[in-house]
Amino acid sequence: MRAFPVRLPSGQRYWTVLDEDLQVVGVADGFLRHQRFGRDGAESTTKAYAHAIALFLRWCAGTGRSWQAGVEQFALFMTWLAHAGPLASGVDAVGAGSGVVVAGPGAGAVRCPSRINGVLTAVRGMVVHAAATGNGPAGLVSMLYEVADDHDLPADARGEEGRMAWRMRARHRLREPETTVDRASDEQIVALLRACRSARDRLIVLLMARAGLRRGEVCGLRRSDVHLLVDSRRLGCEVARAHLHVVRREDNPNGAWAKSRRQRVVPLDFLVVQAFDTYEFERMRVPGAADSDFVIVNLFRGRIGAPMRPDGIGELMTAASRRAGLDTPVRPHQLRHAFGSNAVDAGSGIDVVADLMGHAAVASSAVYVHPDSSRLRAAVDAVPSPRELGAVIR
Repeated sequence: MRAFPVRLPSGQRYWTVLDEDLQVVGVADGFLRHQRFGRDGAESTTKAYAHAIALFLRWCAGTGRSWQAGVEQFALFMTWLAHAGPLASGVDAVGAGSGVVVAGPGAGAVRCPSRINGVLTAVRGMVVHAAATGNGPAGLVSMLYEVADDHDLPADARGEEGRMAWRMRARHRLREPETTVDRASDEQIVALLRACRSARDRLIVLLMARAGLRRGEVCGLRRSDVHLLVDSRRLGCEVARAHLHVVRREDNPNGAWAKSRRQRVVPLDFLVVQAFDTYEFERMRVPGAADSDFVIVNLFRGRIGAPMRPDGIGELMTAASRRAGLDTPVRPHQLRHAFGSNAVDAGSGIDVVADLMGHAAVASSAVYVHPDSSRLRAAVDAVPSPRELGAVIR
């Protein structure tokens, strides 16, 4: 079993799961197509789900179970996930590597709780979809979820209209330790900017670190999305001052994808506006790059003027981190996390941060509210001492 990308004649893409004979696994494909087109999900989401479901189906095949029987032994699958390394869980494991003995909890874990929970979420989604479409027994859902109503709750805890509501809670889930958000520090961001070799690269860093854009959103920007005027009403836009629009498009030839379903507006500060101006002069000096409708294009290698691919931003960050002398490369998403953390530290409300970053739910922005050790220390130091208040008893 392996995850595999699919490109439809319309140009739309999603990921599916193939078996050992390179045939599409129907139960997985139906769920992944529903996620991509029925729920308007991102291609990257189907990719992550496809890899997770392929892991589950490989375990079922390796243990001689059907996927339905595998659901009945979900706890065993969790143990296998935690301790089965590449030799036992990889694409080539079923067959050549099927003889690998996987130790139980006495062996070291090879996957963290968050990774295991992510795999379980994808498999549960496939099972629920199969039961809903008649491709799987309905009784499997109750094996994965605790289903109950709220009739045992106090009246004050029920819905506003007092109606009975159903609740579902996953039966299988590992406790994830609370960790601080993996953000790039301000010192790392400054080091990256100094290590950039072009105005384009500096603009890319600033769009993620000062505007919170994802790498796919950076590569999907069109010139019409960027409004740098004080008054953009002549452009048909009522938003004041410099800003950009993050628009979800499915026809980007570079595979760039804006995860947010709805369009959002991101204000730009003077530093980012200045970076746009510098980059425009650099781009105008490169023949073949001036006419592209995309903002971020290839200037130095590849097909000049073609829109930059999202993978190229990861390579850029790795190279710049190496030139900057950083111990570990800064990942693009760490720059986005830095923007969210800095916005919260500056006093922005969580609802504002959620809107700026394009989070569908405010809860997704809660990770930036948890203070790190430096903020905790600053809070303690800011509390007046009894001596300062004149309350010291001599």
